[in-house]
Amino acid sequence: MEFTTAYWILLASFFLPVLCAGIAKAGRRDYDNANPRAWESSLEGHRQRAIAAMNNTFEALPFFAAAVVIAHQTGADQARLDLLAAVWLALRLAYVGMYVGNLAALRSLIWLGGVVVTVWIFVLGA
Repeated sequence: MEFTTAYWILLASFFLPVLCAGIAKAGRRDYDNANPRAWESSLEGHRQRAIAAMNNTFEALPFFAAAVVIAHQTGADQARLDLLAAVWLALRLAYVGMYVGNLAALRSLIWLGGVVVTVWIFVLGA
């Protein structure tokens, strides 16, 4: 089995929640590793939105991961799969930026774009 660009993108995508957590924690010295959920609930503004983006990213990852693996297993066109995986990652990065930046309407459109791309990946091999 070849480790394709889409698989590398899938691997990178699992670090998106870490990026969001980093945004929430950046510059804060009061992070409580013994009780992180309580600390998260005390956040406000862009830090709180970063945690929300992190949670949404955790929710989006299983669908994307399944789509990439299924597309590989069904023999989808590799170049198209790689491109769509890259588009998905770019959309998710933009989504995080829009969420943290409090641009709700644009964030929702980008989220929808990510869902459409994931479905597209899912059916590539059909």
